Amino acid sequence: MIRLPHRVTQLAATVTAFALALMFGVSAVSAQVKPGDFITPGNAVQVKELVSPGVYYKVQHGMTMKIVASQRVDWPPPYQDATEKYSSQVLLSKDHRSLIGYVAGQPFPLIDPNDPQVAEKIIWNNVFRPITSDDYDLRFYDCETSYEQTGAQSRQIENFEIGHYAGYDLVGRTEVEPVPTDPDFKVTGRLWLFALYPILSPQEIRGTGFIRFRYNDPNRGDDVWDWAKNTRRVRRLNEAQMSSATTTNGSSATTWDPDHYAGFNPKTEQYDYKYLGEKNMLAVANAEHSPEIRCTTDGGTSACPEAWESRHMYVVQAVPRPGKINAIDSKTVVYVDGEMWFEPYIDTYDHSNQLFRNHIYWLTTRDRPVPDAKVAIYPFKRSFVVGACSTDLQSGMASMCYLPGRDTPERECWYINMGAVDKSFFTTDAMVKAAH
Repeated sequence: MIRLPHRVTQLAATVTAFALALMFGVSAVSAQVKPGDFITPGNAVQVKELVSPGVYYKVQHGMTMKIVASQRVDWPPPYQDATEKYSSQVLLSKDHRSLIGYVAGQPFPLIDPNDPQVAEKIIWNNVFRPITSDDYDLRFYDCETSYEQTGAQSRQIENFEIGHYAGYDLVGRTEVEPVPTDPDFKVTGRLWLFALYPILSPQEIRGTGFIRFRYNDPNRGDDVWDWAKNTRRVRRLNEAQMSSATTTNGSSATTWDPDHYAGFNPKTEQYDYKYLGEKNMLAVANAEHSPEIRCTTDGGTSACPEAWESRHMYVVQAVPRPGKINAIDSKTVVYVDGEMWFEPYIDTYDHSNQLFRNHIYWLTTRDRPVPDAKVAIYPFKRSFVVGACSTDLQSGMASMCYLPGRDTPERECWYINMGAVDKSFFTTDAMVKAAH
């Protein structure tokens, strides 16, 4: 990792200002921006108190924003129904780390900032969030790694193409049978299954991928396996690797780590949480582009310009518990949208307490992932992530992902809660078969 001291100093000042704003209850000062405003590095100060320090850094370094009016985001009706049916029976365990009585829907629909366990409840709401509740299959998307620069992208360090990014939930199911719980949960204790395979490019890691299982037992870590191209064997990985910005095979350049592929995603009980406050901040909940467009003013290290609107956000700090997980980040600050219950962005810090990585997720809310969808069409609106970027703020290297890809044989890309994958997809045999 390249260290640039002058950037670190700038980042530290930004972090301190933001922390003071939260501490003293400074409002979002929404009057500083209004629909129709266009934010560039030249007037970035207008959004300094309306975004995270990491997002502010991105604007300072070329990412532009189009400010638009806020729109309401409703939950999928089946998720709403499950929340009304089951949430009253959900409790935190005596140690406040695990859930008791959860079936489906949102565990804690009533958030009280004066609740001593408000941080834990926000995080559990994020775990069982409305964007996906049963299964998902993201097909044929791509990611580009490059360095920040003024103007358009002139060089890519790496280009990734991935066949499947998929998940299957055994608990909290609301739309696809078996509902609300897969019977396999009682046998294996698995909460969810995840798979990313096969990687189609770059060539040196073609065919590789990994699968990951999350367990209900608070003391059992994740099981993770990958298929190694060099040995042509399946191997088991240490779950601590999931916080590292690396591919599971080879040395391909990426800033993404699996613990932040879809927001804050490490095992919940392995972290301690602190509630930092709530405020109106800017985020993308109704993106205008799908596929997203490569930013022409920051070297292609973000999607811009996009439609940023005022959103009500909860801010929670997550710190790895000593002896539970050896994470690469000393802490993560999670910004959770109070309607979508998805984090539009996240900042992480290194072990010197310096701002380290920023992750931004561009979402849209509609009844289909792309305007010309023919299969993935829903009777109600739901949220889709159409772009995601991870930036190493200390080196300026960023990996920008397009969902769907800019050049892909599969235009619809997202298949959410449609039974597109079942448990057989999340096996080492299936991963090995896809590699050949």
